[in-house]
Amino acid sequence: MNYYVLEMSVTVKSMTGFGRAKECISDFEITVEIKSVNHKFFEFSSRLPRAYMFLDEKLKGLCQQKISRGKVEVAVFIEDTSENSIELTVNKTYADAYITALHKFAKQYKLKDDIKASSIVSNSDIFTVKKRNIDEEVLQNAVLKVANDALDSFVAMRQSEGKRLADDVKSRAEYILNKVSFVEERSPQTVKEYRQKLEDKIKELIGDVTVDEQRLLTETAIFADKIAVAEETVRLRSHISELDRLLGEDGAVGRKLDFIVQEMNRETNTIGSKCQDIDIAHTVVDMKSEIEKIREQIQNIE
Repeated sequence: MNYYVLEMSVTVKSMTGFGRAKECISDFEITVEIKSVNHKFFEFSSRLPRAYMFLDEKLKGLCQQKISRGKVEVAVFIEDTSENSIELTVNKTYADAYITALHKFAKQYKLKDDIKASSIVSNSDIFTVKKRNIDEEVLQNAVLKVANDALDSFVAMRQSEGKRLADDVKSRAEYILNKVSFVEERSPQTVKEYRQKLEDKIKELIGDVTVDEQRLLTETAIFADKIAVAEETVRLRSHISELDRLLGEDGAVGRKLDFIVQEMNRETNTIGSKCQDIDIAHTVVDMKSEIEKIREQIQNIE
């Protein structure tokens, strides 16, 4: 008998990943980090300096182009490296009033009037810190360029992890196929054994009397129909074939894979409920164990 053998061209991605990029553009040192964990849907959040929150939606849109599922967090660090990035000015009106008040204070309390610059600069209200005006479009383009590089790194890691997951699923699916083959070969044998046991039991009870062959055939047929699992094994093979096809499909397939594994588990449970053979029963337990491990793995697939 020729059995289906799994062959995959892996394109699936893991939902966990990390990517980082850093570059100096237009007097800005920009670092972007992207990470994600498992999630049923696409969920986005960003960590941005307060002044640059306008970048949030642009970063979300960029990520959605290459990410379908997962809880994604993007962190952006921006340092203005230009020489005139900060302008420090003196609030002259406030400074004059402050110094006058110090002189009056010294005179009123007969203190030494020795005001020094060091005693004035400690008052932060005297100075005004003003950052240079930034062209938001220039900054946006710079950040998105670095973010795109980080996203490429992030996707590459997801693909690498996805291949590892797919290879593991493939190995376990092939193991299950071998077990299905055993069930298909063993099941007819149990019918023959049942017929022989039934005939031996009848002879034991009624002695050396010719057994009613027609009745024996009828009972054997009833038993064979009761334990027949051909439909279940055919469907199980079909589900594994679909599992393989989905693992080679582009895009988010995790939820489809989850459904297929549920169907695999259902067919295996049916085989287990029908079987009356200890070897098949043990095989079903092994199959269910591997299906559960596959289910755990595909929870990580996008």
